[in-house]
Amino acid sequence: MNTLEQYGFTDRIDGLFSFHFPGPDVPEPARVIRADRGRVLVASRHGIVHLDGGNSLVTGDWAAIEPGGSVMGCLPRSSLLQRKRAYDPLSEAQILGANIDLLGVVVPLDRPLSTNRLERTLVAAWDSGALPIVILTKADLSTRFDDVVAETVRRARGVEVLTTSAEDRDGLEDLRGRIGAGQTLALLGPSGAGKSSLINALLGDHRQDTGEVRAGDGRGRHTTTARELVPLGDGAVVMDTPGLRGFALWDAENGLSEVFGDIEDLFGDCRFRDCAHDLEPGCAVRSAIESGALEERRWLSYRKMERELASLHRRQDAAEQRRHARSFHRVARDAALAKDFRNRFRETR
Repeated sequence: MNTLEQYGFTDRIDGLFSFHFPGPDVPEPARVIRADRGRVLVASRHGIVHLDGGNSLVTGDWAAIEPGGSVMGCLPRSSLLQRKRAYDPLSEAQILGANIDLLGVVVPLDRPLSTNRLERTLVAAWDSGALPIVILTKADLSTRFDDVVAETVRRARGVEVLTTSAEDRDGLEDLRGRIGAGQTLALLGPSGAGKSSLINALLGDHRQDTGEVRAGDGRGRHTTTARELVPLGDGAVVMDTPGLRGFALWDAENGLSEVFGDIEDLFGDCRFRDCAHDLEPGCAVRSAIESGALEERRWLSYRKMERELASLHRRQDAAEQRRHARSFHRVARDAALAKDFRNRFRETR
């Protein structure tokens, strides 16, 4: 198996290169292992090399390389994991990875379960186009194992939940069996969740750096500093990612509907079509909360993410209007300059 095949290259990907880059000189296919400030580390049939990739390529991309070694483009992405860039008033997306088949939401069992984080990450996972799974780690350190697993399964609402321990190697066979040749699993979770330890256990080798976790708050330092593909040896690939403190959603309405579809189904049963689900009579949502059929905490979590996405779209619309206004002013200015030039030209004749 050559280097490129180890990073997930298959006959299907080969066919996509021929389709999207037709002609007698089909470019060399390559997979982006890691992207960092305009430089990319890529895997090709001839080995692993560094290239200038600009800022357009991200980890997981399938890049087309010209004979001279320059990047001429990439295949359309089959999936895209993204979030709103932290502390960005202009509301831009931060792309975390591309061409992911399985997205593992990593939940460590050595600390209290954050249901808000779990639901929020599942929203982003569903919206990416990848198939989400929940991976519980550090089962050997949990004193509330059964309770946390049961609560996670309930919150995941049909998403497959796997329980693992890198230390005892429990559950690794089941997880490894979910990643077929040519597939990419991305691990997404907080710092100290055991993502790198899990990859090392899958490899049977100490490939990824790991760090200690503070006993007081369960937090660990960032031993993974960039998103990177790690081959498992048979064409299956894992994407390690740095720990995320938060996850601001980006255009994730589809994912919101996947995770909270039961809530959105209630809207059609409200007496009024424009029900705000607050104090209106005949509100199906309020009735479900009062009867215990819907947990109010879950409803509030949904409303918070819904408002977050609405605010994002308002900022996007405002930014688009400003761009149109600047473009209009430039056109008007150029037209005025052109008219003034024509008038001056006539006066000199």
